[in-house]
Amino acid sequence: MIDVTALAVFIPTFFIVSITPGMCMTLAMTLGMSIGVRRTLWMMLGEVCGVACVAFAAVLGVASVMLNYPDIFTILKYLGGAYLIYIGINMYRDKGSLAVENQDSKNVSKYSLLSQGFVTAIANPKGWAFMISLLPPFININYAVAPQLSMLVVVIMLSEFLCMLVYASGGKTLKHFLSRGNNIIWMNRIAGSLMMVVGIWLATT
Repeated sequence: MIDVTALAVFIPTFFIVSITPGMCMTLAMTLGMSIGVRRTLWMMLGEVCGVACVAFAAVLGVASVMLNYPDIFTILKYLGGAYLIYIGINMYRDKGSLAVENQDSKNVSKYSLLSQGFVTAIANPKGWAFMISLLPPFININYAVAPQLSMLVVVIMLSEFLCMLVYASGGKTLKHFLSRGNNIIWMNRIAGSLMMVVGIWLATT
Protein backbone atom coordinates (compact mmCIF):
# COMPACT_ATOMS: atom_id res chain seq x y z
CA MET A 1 0.00 0.00 0.00
CA ILE A 2 1.20 3.50 -0.80
CA ASP A 3 -0.19 6.91 0.11
CA VAL A 4 -2.25 8.21 -2.82
CA THR A 5 -1.20 11.81 -2.23
CA ALA A 6 2.48 10.85 -2.16
CA LEU A 7 2.06 8.86 -5.38
CA ALA A 8 0.27 11.79 -7.04
CA VAL A 9 3.27 13.99 -6.23
CA PHE A 10 5.89 11.37 -7.08
CA ILE A 11 4.64 10.65 -10.63
CA PRO A 12 5.03 14.21 -12.02
CA THR A 13 8.18 14.75 -9.95
CA PHE A 14 10.04 11.81 -11.44
CA PHE A 15 8.70 12.62 -14.89
CA ILE A 16 10.41 16.01 -14.55
CA VAL A 17 13.62 14.24 -13.53
CA SER A 18 13.36 11.88 -16.51
CA ILE A 19 12.43 14.37 -19.23
CA THR A 20 15.31 16.75 -18.39
CA PRO A 21 18.19 16.23 -20.86
CA GLY A 22 20.87 13.98 -19.40
CA MET A 23 23.07 10.99 -20.22
CA CYS A 24 20.27 8.52 -20.92
CA MET A 25 17.99 10.92 -22.81
CA THR A 26 20.84 12.16 -25.00
CA LEU A 27 21.86 8.57 -25.72
CA ALA A 28 18.28 7.70 -26.69
CA MET A 29 18.11 10.70 -28.99
CA THR A 30 21.40 10.02 -30.77
CA LEU A 31 20.65 6.33 -31.22
CA GLY A 32 17.16 7.11 -32.47
CA MET A 33 18.70 9.38 -35.09
CA SER A 34 21.42 6.94 -36.13
CA ILE A 35 19.96 3.42 -35.91
CA GLY A 36 16.23 4.06 -35.65
CA VAL A 37 13.70 3.94 -32.83
CA ARG A 38 12.96 0.21 -33.14
CA ARG A 39 16.57 -0.87 -32.55
CA THR A 40 17.00 1.77 -29.87
CA LEU A 41 14.34 -0.06 -27.86
CA TRP A 42 17.05 -2.58 -26.86
CA MET A 43 19.08 0.21 -25.27
CA MET A 44 15.94 1.47 -23.52
CA LEU A 45 15.28 -1.99 -22.10
CA GLY A 46 18.79 -2.13 -20.66
CA GLU A 47 18.45 1.39 -19.26
CA VAL A 48 15.16 0.81 -17.42
CA CYS A 49 16.55 -2.44 -15.96
CA GLY A 50 19.63 -0.53 -14.78
CA VAL A 51 17.51 2.23 -13.27
CA ALA A 52 15.40 -0.37 -11.44
CA CYS A 53 18.56 -1.95 -10.00
CA VAL A 54 19.83 1.45 -8.85
CA ALA A 55 16.48 2.25 -7.24
CA PHE A 56 16.28 -1.03 -5.32
CA ALA A 57 19.94 -0.96 -4.26
CA ALA A 58 19.86 2.67 -3.17
CA VAL A 59 16.59 2.49 -1.26
CA LEU A 60 16.74 -0.91 0.47
CA GLY A 61 19.68 0.18 2.60
CA VAL A 62 17.99 3.44 3.53
CA ALA A 63 14.63 1.73 4.09
CA SER A 64 16.15 -0.84 6.45
CA VAL A 65 17.54 1.99 8.54
CA MET A 66 14.11 3.65 8.55
CA LEU A 67 12.42 0.47 9.79
CA ASN A 68 14.96 -0.19 12.55
CA TYR A 69 15.37 3.45 13.57
CA PRO A 70 12.10 5.31 12.80
CA ASP A 71 13.36 8.56 14.32
CA ILE A 72 16.02 8.75 11.63
CA PHE A 73 13.21 9.09 9.06
CA THR A 74 12.68 12.71 10.07
CA ILE A 75 16.37 13.47 9.52
CA LEU A 76 16.33 11.69 6.16
CA LYS A 77 13.23 13.62 5.16
CA TYR A 78 14.89 16.95 5.86
CA LEU A 79 18.14 15.90 4.19
CA GLY A 80 16.28 14.59 1.15
CA GLY A 81 14.25 17.77 0.85
CA ALA A 82 17.34 19.93 1.26
CA TYR A 83 19.22 17.94 -1.37
CA LEU A 84 16.37 18.26 -3.87
CA ILE A 85 16.31 22.01 -3.27
CA TYR A 86 20.09 22.07 -3.83
CA ILE A 87 19.70 20.10 -7.08
CA GLY A 88 16.88 22.41 -8.14
CA ILE A 89 19.06 25.48 -7.59
CA ASN A 90 21.88 23.91 -9.62
CA MET A 91 19.47 22.96 -12.42
CA TYR A 92 18.05 26.50 -12.44
CA ARG A 93 21.53 28.02 -12.70
CA ASP A 94 22.79 25.47 -15.25
CA LYS A 95 23.46 27.01 -18.66
CA GLY A 96 22.89 23.63 -20.23
CA SER A 97 24.63 21.81 -23.03
CA LEU A 98 23.60 18.97 -25.28
CA ALA A 99 26.62 16.78 -25.97
CA VAL A 100 25.71 14.60 -28.90
CA GLU A 101 28.13 11.91 -29.99
CA ASN A 102 27.99 10.38 -33.42
CA GLN A 103 26.79 6.78 -33.42
CA ASP A 104 26.94 5.77 -37.07
CA SER A 105 27.30 2.02 -36.65
CA LYS A 106 24.31 0.26 -38.17
CA ASN A 107 25.64 -3.17 -37.19
CA VAL A 108 25.74 -2.79 -33.42
CA SER A 109 24.29 -5.91 -31.80
CA LYS A 110 21.19 -6.09 -29.62
CA TYR A 111 23.33 -7.27 -26.72
CA SER A 112 25.65 -4.27 -27.10
CA LEU A 113 22.70 -1.91 -27.08
CA LEU A 114 21.20 -3.66 -24.06
CA SER A 115 24.45 -3.53 -22.10
CA GLN A 116 25.10 0.08 -23.18
CA GLY A 117 21.76 1.17 -21.72
CA PHE A 118 22.29 -0.83 -18.52
CA VAL A 119 25.82 0.45 -17.91
CA THR A 120 24.79 4.05 -18.67
CA ALA A 121 22.06 3.82 -16.03
CA ILE A 122 24.12 2.26 -13.23
CA ALA A 123 27.19 4.42 -13.95
CA ASN A 124 25.27 7.68 -13.70
CA PRO A 125 26.14 9.28 -10.31
CA LYS A 126 23.22 11.70 -10.55
CA GLY A 127 20.89 8.71 -10.84
CA TRP A 128 22.17 7.27 -7.55
CA ALA A 129 21.89 10.66 -5.85
CA PHE A 130 18.31 11.13 -7.03
CA MET A 131 17.26 7.65 -5.89
CA ILE A 132 18.83 7.99 -2.44
CA SER A 133 17.33 11.44 -1.82
CA LEU A 134 14.02 11.18 -3.68
CA LEU A 135 12.59 7.73 -2.95
CA PRO A 136 12.82 7.26 0.87
CA PRO A 137 10.59 10.25 1.77
CA PHE A 138 7.80 8.73 -0.34
CA ILE A 139 7.87 5.44 1.59
CA ASN A 140 5.50 5.18 4.55
CA ILE A 141 7.12 3.15 7.33
CA ASN A 142 3.68 2.20 8.66
CA TYR A 143 3.16 -0.11 5.67
CA ALA A 144 5.20 -2.89 4.12
CA VAL A 145 8.19 -1.47 2.27
CA ALA A 146 8.35 -3.97 -0.60
CA PRO A 147 4.95 -3.16 -2.22
CA GLN A 148 5.57 0.58 -1.92
CA LEU A 149 9.05 0.37 -3.40
CA SER A 150 7.82 -1.91 -6.20
CA MET A 151 5.09 0.59 -7.12
CA LEU A 152 7.56 3.48 -7.17
CA VAL A 153 10.03 1.49 -9.29
CA VAL A 154 7.27 0.66 -11.80
CA VAL A 155 6.50 4.39 -12.06
CA ILE A 156 10.21 5.13 -12.53
CA MET A 157 10.62 2.52 -15.27
CA LEU A 158 7.53 3.70 -17.17
CA SER A 159 8.58 7.34 -16.85
CA GLU A 160 12.12 6.63 -18.07
CA PHE A 161 10.88 4.51 -20.98
CA LEU A 162 8.29 7.04 -22.15
CA CYS A 163 10.76 9.94 -21.95
CA MET A 164 13.45 7.99 -23.85
CA LEU A 165 10.85 7.10 -26.47
CA VAL A 166 10.05 10.79 -26.87
CA TYR A 167 13.74 11.64 -27.29
CA ALA A 168 14.42 8.75 -29.66
CA SER A 169 11.34 9.51 -31.76
CA GLY A 170 11.92 13.26 -31.75
CA GLY A 171 15.51 12.88 -32.94
CA LYS A 172 16.57 15.76 -35.09
CA THR A 173 13.59 17.92 -34.09
CA LEU A 174 14.46 17.72 -30.39
CA LYS A 175 18.14 18.28 -31.11
CA HIS A 176 17.31 21.41 -33.10
CA PHE A 177 14.88 22.66 -30.44
CA LEU A 178 17.24 22.12 -27.48
CA SER A 179 20.23 23.58 -29.31
CA ARG A 180 18.40 26.72 -30.42
CA GLY A 181 18.66 29.89 -28.38
CA ASN A 182 18.02 29.53 -24.66
CA ASN A 183 15.53 26.66 -24.86
CA ILE A 184 17.61 24.19 -22.85
CA ILE A 185 18.34 26.91 -20.26
CA TRP A 186 14.64 27.62 -19.79
CA MET A 187 13.90 23.90 -19.61
CA ASN A 188 16.46 23.54 -16.83
CA ARG A 189 15.04 26.57 -15.02
CA ILE A 190 11.50 25.20 -15.10
CA ALA A 191 12.64 21.75 -13.98
CA GLY A 192 14.84 23.27 -11.27
CA SER A 193 12.02 25.44 -9.94
CA LEU A 194 9.66 22.47 -9.75
CA MET A 195 12.37 20.39 -8.06
CA MET A 196 12.80 23.08 -5.38
CA VAL A 197 9.04 23.10 -4.77
CA VAL A 198 9.05 19.32 -4.33
CA GLY A 199 12.03 19.56 -1.96
CA ILE A 200 10.17 22.08 0.20
CA TRP A 201 7.07 19.86 0.14
CA LEU A 202 9.05 16.80 1.26
CA ALA A 203 10.73 18.68 4.08
CA THR A 204 7.55 20.25 5.45
CA THR A 205 4.98 17.42 5.17
